[in-house]
Amino acid sequence: MRLKLPAKVKAVIDIINSNGYEAYAVGGCVRDLILAREPGDFDITTSALPEDIKRIFKRTVDTGIAHGTVTVLYGGESFEVTTYRIDGTYEDGRHPSSVTFTPSLAEDLKRRDFTINAMAYSDRDGLVDLNGGMADLQARRIRCVGDADERFTEDALRILRAVRFAAQLDFSIEKETAYAIRNHAGNLRQVSAERIRTELIKLLTSPHPEKLKDLYDLGVTAVVLPEFDRLMATPQNTPHHDANVGIHTIRTLTNIAADPVLRLTMLLHDMGKPACRTIDGTGRDHFKGHAAVSAKMAEKILRRLKCDNDTISRVVNLVKWHDLRPKPDERSVRRAMVKVGPAAFADYIAVRRADELGKSAYKREEKLALVDAAERIAKEQLQKDACLSVRQLAINGSDLLAIGAKGREVGEILNGALALVVDDQEMNTREALMEYARFEHSKRNAAV
Repeated sequence: MRLKLPAKVKAVIDIINSNGYEAYAVGGCVRDLILAREPGDFDITTSALPEDIKRIFKRTVDTGIAHGTVTVLYGGESFEVTTYRIDGTYEDGRHPSSVTFTPSLAEDLKRRDFTINAMAYSDRDGLVDLNGGMADLQARRIRCVGDADERFTEDALRILRAVRFAAQLDFSIEKETAYAIRNHAGNLRQVSAERIRTELIKLLTSPHPEKLKDLYDLGVTAVVLPEFDRLMATPQNTPHHDANVGIHTIRTLTNIAADPVLRLTMLLHDMGKPACRTIDGTGRDHFKGHAAVSAKMAEKILRRLKCDNDTISRVVNLVKWHDLRPKPDERSVRRAMVKVGPAAFADYIAVRRADELGKSAYKREEKLALVDAAERIAKEQLQKDACLSVRQLAINGSDLLAIGAKGREVGEILNGALALVVDDQEMNTREALMEYARFEHSKRNAAV
């Protein structure tokens, strides 16, 4: 098999070869080239020791010298070049306590996680596949290199990586590998929240976020996202739903763009339902107030996963308002836009649409028509530059200070003025709003 390496990758390999050492592109880049996917980067493995690489190339960076990795700067790009190695024991369940350099490519490939990531390639020697990676690519399966129990004991993060690769490639997980995942899922408690978050978001934003169900079936969510297991145990006996909360959540993930904020919103939008579930006299379920509870839970979960503040703020806002259902008229939509935030309203529409598509077919067309109407009206309002925020009012804080308002009163009057204008855009004149401001100010002073 001949693969097309980028010219600079090929050049780095050729230079190492010309100095008497073996060198190959290795890992995910080889896998992606075989699958006709665009590799994110190219890693190179070599028989040369780090000091050899530093001698061969003029510009290098000691990226991970203790583990044999040197970054080679060549042709305006950077390439990680790592010496063949054998990993020592993984005392922390994540990193080897030591590494031993080896002249054997076979030994280096044996230490890798999955067979599809354990292939090497060079134009000189072609594809080196010593662990059945090509057969697994053809069978569309994820399988550990060697003993699966050992691989997951060495590095528990590989558990999440297995399902993430399955989601990105639409592969299945081989039986023995799946069995080992179930046995070792608890080891994920040793993995940092940041690394779990990274893998979880990669899975969620993959072409197949429904593989989240695999995480549940394999006992992984019970460790990293136990709240989801409660969703899977919460039925929804209502005409609007034909599945439990967990399955509904998975459906919504597949009906929204692969954006981290949007996919996280769908993952978390109904987290409060188990706590809010009530059953009426007819046996029908209700989940009143679940959006507010879900928003609080979403913030807690995202902070536990060490998400950045901007992501937390945006997701929590969308979860809080995901069940908001404005009537299809300008006033109602403007009110909704103010609550959600004009800049976030397009995302809110996407969330609403995904939520409806994840439900039963009961009145689906009517519900989607309301979402479409809200989207259309919102776009019209933005095109008209409708007043939807305090900064767009015809008066400002200085005007209120001039009539004697101070402190919290200024903000309260401005918010009251915005409410008036949202309901009636013609009220957004300096004369009308100053009259309102004077009335409010005098009313407050009279009360004092």
